[in-house]
Amino acid sequence: MYEQKTKATENSVIEFIEQVDHPKKREDAYRLLDIFTETSGFPAKMWGTSIIGFGSYHYRYASGHEGDAPYVGFSPRKAKISLYFAPGDEKREELLSSFGKYTAGKGCVYINKVADIDEEVLKQLIVQSIDFLQRTYPVQD
Repeated sequence: MYEQKTKATENSVIEFIEQVDHPKKREDAYRLLDIFTETSGFPAKMWGTSIIGFGSYHYRYASGHEGDAPYVGFSPRKAKISLYFAPGDEKREELLSSFGKYTAGKGCVYINKVADIDEEVLKQLIVQSIDFLQRTYPVQD
């Protein structure tokens, strides 16, 4: 049976950020922590060893694969800062067109620094991603 690798932990978000080597990247991580916390309305929580996530949802695919994931999150990695949003929504692509300097994968958007992006568009991406995931994976009682 599949064992999910990235799970919510009780590790300290602040301790994790304090371990970021580069001072500017650490400063950006604190700025992102403020933006994601304020905008999402969820407290920050560590997911695995390196992702700071906000809120969570349970997903179940037609294949039977299921698990839990944060609605949104970020990780101040050595090379770039990874931002995690819901993939596959056309509204995301529209917002990214005015986001600033970034590259993107399926579920990740990569930035070099917060100064390269439009913080208001970041807030819209956070809200859009949470709305999309709450509609796609409604809470089951």
